[in-house]
Amino acid sequence: MTTFDDRERAFETKFAHDEEMKFRVIARRNKLLGHWAAGLMKLSAVEAEAYAKDVVRADFEEAGDEDVIRKILGDLTAADIEMDEAQIRQQLADKTVEARRQLMEAQG
Repeated sequence: MTTFDDRERAFETKFAHDEEMKFRVIARRNKLLGHWAAGLMKLSAVEAEAYAKDVVRADFEEAGDEDVIRKILGDLTAADIEMDEAQIRQQLADKTVEARRQLMEAQG
């Protein structure tokens, strides 16, 4: 093995780890966002957990956050809760920070 091969393998390993962490942060963020929205809709604990899982699944519809935002906004609007896209985007940002913190604490 050459030093170049070792470095290449190290970069590939780091890339795979970073991508896995990004996926885990987004999934955790979406779950936290789902619980936040469930709280606004006054869902029971069981309903809130199921709803949070639905939000996580909604993220697989298309690339980016638009599918999650559309689901949350639609569900909150259907529940007669005043909400706009900007407020949901702010929650996305807040929940991303929280998700990253939670995952770092779990690793450490």
